Formats: sequence, structure tokens, C-alpha cells
Amino acid sequence: MGHAGRGLLAALLVIGGSSFGLARQRPKPGPVGGGARTLTVLTQPESIVWIDEIRRGTTDAGGALAQLKVSPGAHLLRVRASGFKEHTMSLAATQRGEIKVRLVRTTDPAELAFQQSEAARERARDGGAREEAADLYRRTLELRPAFPAAHVGLARVLLDLNDTSGALAEIAAARRDRAVYPEASAVEGRIYRENGETDEAIGSFNRAIRESRGFQPEAHVGLGRVYEDKGEYGLAAREFQIAINQLSDTEPIIYQMLGAAYEKSGNTTEAIVAYEKYLRLAPNGSLAPAVRSIVEQLKAQAPN
Repeated sequence: MGHAGRGLLAALLVIGGSSFGLARQRPKPGPVGGGARTLTVLTQPESIVWIDEIRRGTTDAGGALAQLKVSPGAHLLRVRASGFKEHTMSLAATQRGEIKVRLVRTTDPAELAFQQSEAARERARDGGAREEAADLYRRTLELRPAFPAAHVGLARVLLDLNDTSGALAEIAAARRDRAVYPEASAVEGRIYRENGETDEAIGSFNRAIRESRGFQPEAHVGLGRVYEDKGEYGLAAREFQIAINQLSDTEPIIYQMLGAAYEKSGNTTEAIVAYEKYLRLAPNGSLAPAVRSIVEQLKAQAPN
């Protein structure tokens, strides 16, 4: 919702995912927890890598993305590089080590426009840049109207522009061509949460989880934030923990969320554990100074 670059949860976080609109069957993920393995993806330089629709990072100048932690079981690998056709492949339950992915150049104008749209959305930091990204998505959809991933990308941009009705319309358009679409459902949940429509948000996040057969960290984080909004901190902590397990500790920010949920529930011990886990994984993270201060305060308040 993860990847080593922008972070899965930027903006509730954005999973910059989406395929080129093909309705693919994803292998059912294995159970999370112990037995995690590591993979190294070898492909074109500066390629974006997703595992089970979760963005996990970008390859370096040599075309490698190393030390990807993956839970047991089968998974789906997706790779995209600017100017190349996106490639998707299944990862066997026992596969580990180096995974070589050969990308083929593309001249498809819709695919190229979509790549430009995605890059523009990720760079956008203000309203003007987001409007430009939205225009690029619209251009993509002019070239290929049946392009669910472009509709979801446009929905994300419109949500950032506070156009929630437009964002919901794009989600509906995505579903017309791809009825089962976990990412679309997770983004829909975000839209409803931003609108204060709590019940609808919970319904959409749960739909995303059902559609993905349980593996949908963005939706679990979304549910956690909804429960936190409602003051149900125990339920929030549960959802954050599920997302952490599914991502094999690749997104430290969720530990900060988990710590905050425990802290608000009065569970100081577990809050300290979660916050310290964040600090171990992201000692130089943007939230690290504040988290260290919180940990010191909690330890000072804890009974001897």
C-alpha cells in the first residue's frame, strides 16, 4: 500500500499499483509469519517491482532489486520499466534467490501514456502537478477507454485533489472492465473514509480483502485507521498487525501506527515494543526523532 523508495503508505497510503487492465488470477499467498525467504529481481535498470500488487521497490542502475523478503507460498511478481511492456509472472512456493525478468520494448501509445501518468502522479506534490497527472490519465483513457488501472490511478489523483465524487466515478469505471479488483476497492475505502462515510469505508476495505483472498495490506491499514477514528484502538491494532505480517516488516511506518494505537488504548508496554521496532527498521526515518521522544516519555511514565 510496500516498496523501498516511496513507502507503501504514502497518502494512506498509496499503493502505486495497477496493472495494464488485464484481469489476472493471482496465486493465493502462503501464510505469513516464519519461513520468509529472500529474492533478488534482475531486470532493466529503474524498473518498478510489485509482489502481489504491493510495490516493493525500484531496481538500481545495474537492474537489481535485492533482499526482497517474501512469505511462504506462491506469489505474483510484476515488473514495469519506462518504455517497456509490463511483465507479470508467478513465483513458485519454493522459488528463491535470483529471478531474471526480461522486458520487451513497447510502442503502444496507451501503455506509454499510462507510464507517464503514473510517474507524474508519484512526483506530484501540489495541486498544479496533480492536475497535470490527471490530464495525463485522461489522455491515456482517450487512447484506451477500457483501462481499469488508469481509472484507479486517476481516482487516486482526484482524491488528492479533494474531488471525491470524481474519484468514485473512476472506481466505478474501473469495475466495469474488471469486476474483481482489490486495489480499486481499497482506494474506494480511502475515498469513503475521507468523506467521513465510515460504514461504506469498512465495507469497501472488507471487499478488497475478500477479493484478494485475504492479502491486501492497504485495506488492512485502511481498516485500522477507520477503527482508530472510531476510538476502537484494539481493533485498529489488530488490523495494523495483520498488515505488518503480510508485508514481512518491509514498511516500518505501520509499526508507528501500531504503536500509536496501543498508546491510545493505554497499552504502554506494547506501544513501546512497536515504536522500538519502527526505530530499528527506520533509525533515520522522518518520524524517528518524534518516536524516540515518545518512547522516552512512555518509559519514564511506566511503573518500575
